[in-house]
Amino acid sequence: MSRRLGQHFLTEQRALTRIADALALTGTETVVEIGPGRGALTELLLARAARVVAIELDKPLVELLRGRFGADSRFTLVHADVLDVALAGAAGGVPFALAGNIPYYITTPILFHALEPPMPLRSVFLVQKEVAERVVAEPGSKIYGALSVNVQALAVPRLVAKVPAAAFSPPPKVDSAILAMEPRAEPLITAAEQSGFSEMVIATFGLRRKQMRRVVRTLAELSPDAADQILNGAGIDAESRPETLAPGKFAALYRQLANVST
Repeated sequence: MSRRLGQHFLTEQRALTRIADALALTGTETVVEIGPGRGALTELLLARAARVVAIELDKPLVELLRGRFGADSRFTLVHADVLDVALAGAAGGVPFALAGNIPYYITTPILFHALEPPMPLRSVFLVQKEVAERVVAEPGSKIYGALSVNVQALAVPRLVAKVPAAAFSPPPKVDSAILAMEPRAEPLITAAEQSGFSEMVIATFGLRRKQMRRVVRTLAELSPDAADQILNGAGIDAESRPETLAPGKFAALYRQLANVST
């Protein structure tokens, strides 16, 4: 185990089962597992899925996993940093589910990686509790922010269950939660818009204490009248603040701003 890699192994069987249950597998799916560690969740997934592709960076754990599951033809092990792996490619180009106990220090990059098209049929992650709460937060909440909007523009997230630190070995300093995400039937933004949309949302929440008129003026270097015109086109009150806007309003604002720049 490498503390450098932020590894805390989930050992509580109830929590492991809840992750597997949240994937709602039928026995026909390929599951890509991020950070299988010692293979506790991998074992459950192999019992429920047609195939498991495990992505592990830590070399000693790679050897452990090969020894434990290497004889199973339904198990594939990828020794790599997950952020360097095209998830759909790892799954072999077939529809896939995604699961994993995500290291806290790279949680947000992995969540964004999971939102890249083609998205999984569903994703179930074990993450820091505060992160899960931010992902599912609603407009107007104190913890609603850029992460909430960027995820919710593409997926429907839900907090499945909270998991105490005592469920891990070694125990982390904070509690965790099981976070499930399913792609929206109709995403609020297209694949081509994702990068620009994410940048705009992050920049907007960097000015979260400002009214939207000031936010738009700052982002696009516009006059007050021009900013109001943009906001009217997006159906946004010029005196509202970023944390009150639903993801759909951010999508509308992004397109209005895109029209200005073209």
